[in-house]
Amino acid sequence: MLNKLRLLTPGPTPLPERVRLALARDMIHHRKSDFMAVMARVQKRLCELFGTKGPVLPLACSGTGAMTAAVYSLFRPGDAVLVVEGGKFGERWTEIARMRGLEPVIVSVPWGSAVDPAAVAKTLDENPGIRGVLMQISETSTGVLHPVRDVAAVTRARDVLLVADGISAVGLSPCPMDEWGIDCLLTGSQKGLMLPPGLALIALSDRAWERAEAEKPGCFYFDLPAERKKLAGNQTHFTSPVNLIVGLDESLDMLLEDGLDTIYKKQWALTAMTRAGAAAMGFDLFAPDHFAWGITSIVLPFGVDGQKVLASAQEKYGVCMAGGQDRLKGRIVRIGHMGWVDWADVLAGLHALARSVIDCGGFTASQDYLEIAMSAYRAAIDVPPGAPVPAVFVRS
Repeated sequence: MLNKLRLLTPGPTPLPERVRLALARDMIHHRKSDFMAVMARVQKRLCELFGTKGPVLPLACSGTGAMTAAVYSLFRPGDAVLVVEGGKFGERWTEIARMRGLEPVIVSVPWGSAVDPAAVAKTLDENPGIRGVLMQISETSTGVLHPVRDVAAVTRARDVLLVADGISAVGLSPCPMDEWGIDCLLTGSQKGLMLPPGLALIALSDRAWERAEAEKPGCFYFDLPAERKKLAGNQTHFTSPVNLIVGLDESLDMLLEDGLDTIYKKQWALTAMTRAGAAAMGFDLFAPDHFAWGITSIVLPFGVDGQKVLASAQEKYGVCMAGGQDRLKGRIVRIGHMGWVDWADVLAGLHALARSVIDCGGFTASQDYLEIAMSAYRAAIDVPPGAPVPAVFVRS
């Protein structure tokens, strides 16, 4: 009988004991001083996490709610926006934009590849009426890391707002909002922040706030200027998700007590480890070049059913991983190594993947993949965050 289920999905992620205990504390009222004291502490550290001098607004919703809040607060019906579509969540930007009555101009990139900032610049030059760029930092459905910093250099030179979905990036890989020039950065609670789902966070630049204040709110619930006014008094506009914010208070302590650079180094090392182990087993990596730090997408051998692999990994080996979405369903496995995950969890995930592929009729993996994975981890943990993975660990 299995004693432990390891959750290696790209959200929700495992909860540290400190966070679980914080979530279990007695309820406090969201309009009273006890809660306001928590919000004041949380706000100061959220600004450090986001890398911004402005407020970071908590919203009682999923990350998709924050995406909706951004679109409905910053743009009016009839506005043109550029959408980077390179996966399922890029397509979600398009769906939200169309529901708002916007006119999306789509820059499509192959799934598994990152957008070329030059293509964004060219599209903006050809469509001078575009008022915003909507894109992911980390496209969770494919495991791709888009060059958002380079895209921000393009939008900063124009009267165009850059809205970045950092749901699988904030707390996992560097994305300092003010330094890079991101106009709107958002995330969700259930990934790098090590919390249950249900809380989203969003921050705007000065010029994005000017736009939001000038626009008539497009949604009763997602009214960001009203949220900012309430946050000035350490409250939320509507009923607060009290226990999630209390849990956030604890998770921010954990993230920041050793410094963000330490967190990023760990996430980079786990990424190098996962990719090295998968490559050593003979798998192709779905995002070979621009890859996210918190998730690794692995291409399954031809004829192997990805759904059966996932079921075997969970039922026989105690590891819950994610599959592909949409056109990638059954073709890839996505291993999440974000948040409260360590090298032992990753080793268990690699073993479960290897054995499950064999169980489902795939090839027999070489037996040294675990040693290679650990070597990659040790090498990566000793190099600066962002340094390239040694070529021996990446299958060409």
